[in-house]
Amino acid sequence: MRRWILPSLVLAALVGAWQVAASTGALADLLGLESFLVPSPAEIASSLWENRGLLGENAWVTLREVLLGLLCALAAGLGFAVLLHLSETLRRAAYPLLVASQAIPILVVAPILVVWFGYGIGPKLAIVALICFFPIAVNALDGLRSVDPEAVKMMRTLDASRRQILWRVEAPTSLPYVFSGARIAAAVALIGAVFAEWAGSDSGLGHMILQDNAQLETARVFAAVVVLAAIAIALFGLLALAERRIVTWR
Repeated sequence: MRRWILPSLVLAALVGAWQVAASTGALADLLGLESFLVPSPAEIASSLWENRGLLGENAWVTLREVLLGLLCALAAGLGFAVLLHLSETLRRAAYPLLVASQAIPILVVAPILVVWFGYGIGPKLAIVALICFFPIAVNALDGLRSVDPEAVKMMRTLDASRRQILWRVEAPTSLPYVFSGARIAAAVALIGAVFAEWAGSDSGLGHMILQDNAQLETARVFAAVVVLAAIAIALFGLLALAERRIVTWR
C-alpha cells in the first residue's frame, strides 16, 4: 500500500488541477482553443460510461492484436536470442543488423504491410511483433550471456551436454531478463497496435481515435486513451506477477 500512496496522491493532484483548469475555461484559454476541445476529467469519465459498449468492443479488437502480436514476438525473440547465443559467428553477423533495424520508423513500415497484406489482422500482428521483438531478443540474449562461467564449468565436469547446460543453467538465469524485456514489450505493444490501426483498419481503439479526432469528439478520444493506458498497465502488472510466481529464486 505504501508503494501506491504517493503515486496516487500525485495523480489525484494532477487530475484535480486539470478538472479546475478545464471547467473554468483557463486551460482552453491557455491553449487558444474552444472549450469543447479541452474536456475535463469529469467529461472524460462520463464519456467512458456512456460509450462503454463501443469502447469495450473496440478494446477487445486491440487487445487481441496486442496479445497475439506479443506472443509472436516472444516466440521469435527467444528463438533468435538462443540462436545468437549458440553461434558466435551468427551473433557477430546478425546482432549489428538487429540494432540497425530499430532505425526504421514503424510509421513507415505499417502502411507498407497494409498495402502488401490487406486490412486483416495479419499486418497488425506483424507490426506489434516487430515493435516488441527487439526488447525481448536483446534482453534474452543478455540474460543467456550473463551466466556464471563457473556454473558452466561445473556442468561440463558432470559431463552435461550443450542442450543440458542451456536448459538447466542458462535458461533459468536468463528468465529475469526475459521478463524485463516482455514488460517493456507489453508497454510498447499498444503503440504498435494503434499505429497498425491508423495505417488501415475498420475497428479497434486506434481506428476509433482516428475517427473521433476527425469528428472533434475530444472527450471520447481521451476515453479511448484511458482504456489503452489501462490495458498497458494491466499487461505490465500481469507480467510482473508472473515473474514473481515463476522466478522464485531471484
